[in-house]
Amino acid sequence: QVQLVESGGGLVQAGGSLRLSCAASGRTFSNYPMGWFRQAPGKEREFVGWSGSSIYYADSVKGRFTVSRDNAKNTVYLQMNSLKPEDTAVYYCAAYIGGGNYAYTSSYAYWGQGTQVTVSS
Repeated sequence: QVQLVESGGGLVQAGGSLRLSCAASGRTFSNYPMGWFRQAPGKEREFVGWSGSSIYYADSVKGRFTVSRDNAKNTVYLQMNSLKPEDTAVYYCAAYIGGGNYAYTSSYAYWGQGTQVTVSS
């Protein structure tokens, strides 16, 4: 089992920045590639970024968001810059268990509870 807890969300003006954290406990954190997803009201959960053997981003956030991790702290981060109102969503981190595309929610076994990010125009 892996327990994940996100933090760092909040309200920010367009153009601003936030850094989300995802703290992991349980099984060895460093064994798992980690993903970030987001879900806006009325929309499906969508892929944001992935940190594994490589780092991948959704086109919508590429150049603005950065995924990083600190295995010593069992934490993965999502640095979000140049935020836009359309980035407003609940953001989730998840532990990738393999066997599928990193952009699919079905490839992840463990999820955090999410943290709300609201970007005002």
